[in-house]
Amino acid sequence: MRITANPLRGQQFPAALLLAAAALGLLLANVPTHDAIAQVLEARMAVPGTALDLTVSEWVADGLLAIFFLVVAIELRHELTHGELNSLRKAVQPAIAAGGGVLVPILIYLLIAGPASPTAAVTTVGWPIPTATDIAFALGVLAMFGRGLPSAVRVFLLALAILDDIIGIVFIAVLFAHDVDWLMLALAVLAVAVFAVLSRVLARTGSSGLAVLMGVIGIIAWGLMAVSGIHATIAGVLLGLFMSPVPAERTRHALEPTVNGVILPIFAFVAAFVVIPQVAAGDLSPAFWGILIALPVGKIVGITLFGWLSLQLRPRGTAPALAFPDLLAASVLGGIGFTVSLLLAGLAFESDAAVRDEAILGVLGGSLIALILSGIIVSLRARHHRAVAAAHG
Repeated sequence: MRITANPLRGQQFPAALLLAAAALGLLLANVPTHDAIAQVLEARMAVPGTALDLTVSEWVADGLLAIFFLVVAIELRHELTHGELNSLRKAVQPAIAAGGGVLVPILIYLLIAGPASPTAAVTTVGWPIPTATDIAFALGVLAMFGRGLPSAVRVFLLALAILDDIIGIVFIAVLFAHDVDWLMLALAVLAVAVFAVLSRVLARTGSSGLAVLMGVIGIIAWGLMAVSGIHATIAGVLLGLFMSPVPAERTRHALEPTVNGVILPIFAFVAAFVVIPQVAAGDLSPAFWGILIALPVGKIVGITLFGWLSLQLRPRGTAPALAFPDLLAASVLGGIGFTVSLLLAGLAFESDAAVRDEAILGVLGGSLIALILSGIIVSLRARHHRAVAAAHG
């Protein structure tokens, strides 16, 4: 009997599902059914006896996405301890390239929407938005179009995207905290510590009852973080980083299909549920143009330039870990900023719905440009490598 692998554990299908969900959200936001769906997304759902009172869309961004960040943090921890970032030698090139992939988009964004802009007081705060690379999308496109590329391209892209996630997580934690309740934050950290200790006991005993208790403690940690003023997704990050390795990997394996098949598509749908402004191109916010240009252009220039500089650090006479054309292909993939960029757009312009919606459209447009360019460039590089392999085969 042939066993079919779960497509939700792959890269291609989840990426296609994510894109379809975003397209559906954008479509339904701009048809007559908009009001009915908007009412559902704006409906409030409170937890009796707690300070938690969020809209449906906030439950998605603060609650469901915390599970995604839990899985990302587990993968990040693995890469930092046993994977592609477990030594300075392995991390230096993608780290330098990731730095360029953050700094250059910020610079481009600020040149367009910063102090020189007539709306700078509103739009300047959006500078973190074009700094993120979407792991699921980037690896999905690489899997679709990159057959024949050296494995070093995937390794570099994975390390780059993970480092981008670290930076994005720091931005969320530091820049978008508001009216912090230090007591609630301390209790959230205490809950994470209890969760971490229980995970180590679970690794030794394998008790199913303990696993259930950990789930309860994890939810409590999330709730405390949510009411503390720190974005609730940070709870998912902390839980994933401090969980014991064995139960952490089991948790990641168990949650991966749900995250790829349910959580990320729902978030993509909700985040992309944006009415396209009926205005002339010249009337669009500088935030829109800043993101639209900074994501694809900033990532390509930043990752390629800084990645090339990092190549010069290798010992004299040794071959580069990544050929320059392959570095360029990886940099274009880095311009696909989706999940974290959409979250950052919602946080940066939370108080201005019009700019927020245009910023989200900028993320969608910039990511689409990068997706198309990466499909073309990655396909050309893969064809080149397949031809070289055939010539030497």
